[in-house]
Amino acid sequence: MKKFLNLCIIIALAYACCGKGNSLEEKVENTLSQLTLEEKVALTHAQSKFSSGGVPRLGIPELWHTDGPHGIRPEVLWDEWVQAKWTNDSCTAFPCLENLAATWDRELSALYGKSIGEEARYRKKDVLLGPGVNIGRTPLNGRTFEYMGEDPFLASEMVVPYIKGVQSNGVAACVKHFAVNNQEVRRTGTSSNVDDRTMYEIYLPAFKAAVQEGGAWAIMGSYNLWNNQFNCHNERLLKDILKGEWGFDGIVVSDWGGCRDDDEAAANGLDIEMGTWVDPDLEVEGASNLYNLYHLANPYLERLRDGRASMEDLDDKARRVLRTIYRTSMSEEKHFGSFTSPEHFAAGRKIAADGIVLLKNDGALPLNIPQGGRILLVGENAYKMMTVGGGSSSLKTKHEIIPLDALREAFAGKADVIWERGYVGDTTTDYNLVVTGQDLSESRSPEQLLADALAAAKDADQVIFIGGLNKSKNQDKEGTDRLDIVLPYGQDALIEALAEVCPNLVVVNISGSPVAMPWASKVNAIVQSWYGGSESGHALADVLTGAVNPSGKLPFTMPFALADGPLKTQRQYPGIKEEGKQWWQEYYDEGVFVGYRWYSSKGIPVQYPFGYGLSYTTFELSGAKLSASSIKAGKEVSATIMVKNTGSVAGAEVIQLYVNDEDASVERPARELKGFQKVFLEPGASAKISFKIKPEHLSFFDADAHSWKLEPGDFHILIGTSSENLPFDLPLKVS
Repeated sequence: MKKFLNLCIIIALAYACCGKGNSLEEKVENTLSQLTLEEKVALTHAQSKFSSGGVPRLGIPELWHTDGPHGIRPEVLWDEWVQAKWTNDSCTAFPCLENLAATWDRELSALYGKSIGEEARYRKKDVLLGPGVNIGRTPLNGRTFEYMGEDPFLASEMVVPYIKGVQSNGVAACVKHFAVNNQEVRRTGTSSNVDDRTMYEIYLPAFKAAVQEGGAWAIMGSYNLWNNQFNCHNERLLKDILKGEWGFDGIVVSDWGGCRDDDEAAANGLDIEMGTWVDPDLEVEGASNLYNLYHLANPYLERLRDGRASMEDLDDKARRVLRTIYRTSMSEEKHFGSFTSPEHFAAGRKIAADGIVLLKNDGALPLNIPQGGRILLVGENAYKMMTVGGGSSSLKTKHEIIPLDALREAFAGKADVIWERGYVGDTTTDYNLVVTGQDLSESRSPEQLLADALAAAKDADQVIFIGGLNKSKNQDKEGTDRLDIVLPYGQDALIEALAEVCPNLVVVNISGSPVAMPWASKVNAIVQSWYGGSESGHALADVLTGAVNPSGKLPFTMPFALADGPLKTQRQYPGIKEEGKQWWQEYYDEGVFVGYRWYSSKGIPVQYPFGYGLSYTTFELSGAKLSASSIKAGKEVSATIMVKNTGSVAGAEVIQLYVNDEDASVERPARELKGFQKVFLEPGASAKISFKIKPEHLSFFDADAHSWKLEPGDFHILIGTSSENLPFDLPLKVS
């Protein structure tokens, strides 16, 4: 009888906390009023590697977090990073976020978010640790592949549908890494020193859009410092800007190990502390109890009890955590999700293919192979699986289709597809006990690999080099940065040698960040592919064969050389050690001149510009005009342009709108992206594209006034198909 009464009490309490029909805020306040001090504190820190506490007494479940932005991480043990070796946690691996950004397609971003959110919900995850929207300040950043390009407007437009798609499943999107976490080298001990104008114009817009337009329920703090205070408890970043100026009502979660100080963690806006590294010698009661040593655990309780920490701040943290729980696992609208469904693999294939960028084509593509022909693939990336490795985005996927297998499938019964390795890059096939099952061992010398590739090329009807980067150290990998943008493993020399013997050479670069292409003039076609997830091979084969007409556009600039970029000094990157300062100091002296803003403003030629990408068809733009020749504060103007498919193949084009301020009182870039639309057209079809130009699109951030400023003067509205192909220049006066 006693057990029955206890159960009734628990049910009654749970009903009182979250009774059906109560508003979200009523549920939160009802529950908060019943919590003890200890229960509130338990909500604010981890209880395992990937979960934070709930309130068992009231039937309030814990929050379960999961990596990552490209797929649902395999399960790990409760107290360790080691894989739990489940047999039912092999997920759908979606394309990397740089691949998604390259689609320039908001609808595909929504599909991506919806699909990955369904996978998270099926696995009973409440917080998805992604997407990432840090701006590509340098092509050396090891996590460039996890982000959405070098432009704040593009990242802002692409992140919003992703968030809405994820959260439609009752899963919180945790947007990361907030903020100015633009390098991996010394990421936990470097202060990113950035002025306010640069922050507000370049590095904050995507996060602001995520909060105010996407309605993100969670934000992850970054490892680095901003202006010498750690970002996981940076007062100005979290309290003043995020929760103050932007009105964010969700949770701030620390990156794993990013919380560094007892007092700042308590006072400066951090809501949930995860993954803090605790010395096991400090605790003798077992690994699980180490969570009590977190900054927001026993040390926090002590500060609350003796008055060093604010009860008001504690209630704010608890309130936000409860709000997140009621939005996710305790939502009145039940979500069940789905996992590794045919629809998810199809979505991944579609996104991967639509983000592939055709950089050059002298008639080599789509492939036209004679019956009984012979296709030679050269390069390790034609064979190597890429979903395993790279850091926290590493996945255990149900399957991964490699380019070699996909092209053999595409040409079955038509042509033989053979493979020569050509070079040895990364032979590892496992990460954190997830194993691909491939054998990448190699006994041949570099000289023999080259000789074998050249010999095979002489007998092939078509040679396709498939190389690029991988997810090993100093490439596209969390925790390390690249050393240069030159292709590793001697690939440049191999491509040059192939070009000498191949009259028709196609080069496919698989990477998540820019690479130099000194051989570009010597090859017939260049394709920029990405880490495309489970269906990466199929997506690439779709584009090469013409089953999919390429429509991807570069989300970053492809420079000729690293030295051409804006980061010229160690002070800018990777930072310097200064006397009297505890942390490494990095100065964003280039200001707002990041990516194409730098190259276009300085007149520096690039290999391929931001926003660039070719098609198997052709498009014609005409009739660009503005609805008015001037604009006033509080008003908006429309820009329209006609686009026609003048070729013989159906395809999609991305029309881009940039703004130039001719008379600014501050130094502004030569052009800034402020609009884009992707339009699909059948051969001969036309469409009218319309853009809304608002005063905020023309404004700059005035740091002294701490507000956006629209100055009177002459502006130019530039419309075209890349940051360097803008044939339409429409004058606009701000009066």
